[in-house]
Amino acid sequence: MANSVFDRETLLDISVNLIPLGMILFFVVLLVTGSTYEPNLFIETIALGLHVVPFVSLAILTYIAAHYL
Repeated sequence: MANSVFDRETLLDISVNLIPLGMILFFVVLLVTGSTYEPNLFIETIALGLHVVPFVSLAILTYIAAHYL
């Protein structure tokens, strides 16, 4: 039987990154769907970028960590 990249130990090691990824995703959805202020494209772009960049970076870091563990 071939060993999978994502065995039990690796999944336990990278599972600590799933909670922050879920939180960031929740705030991105909240930012996109429900805004109580008047639309301002510049501020919305900055806010979305400050959420999306860490989300993508953490997702890539999690995948790399899982691949090399």
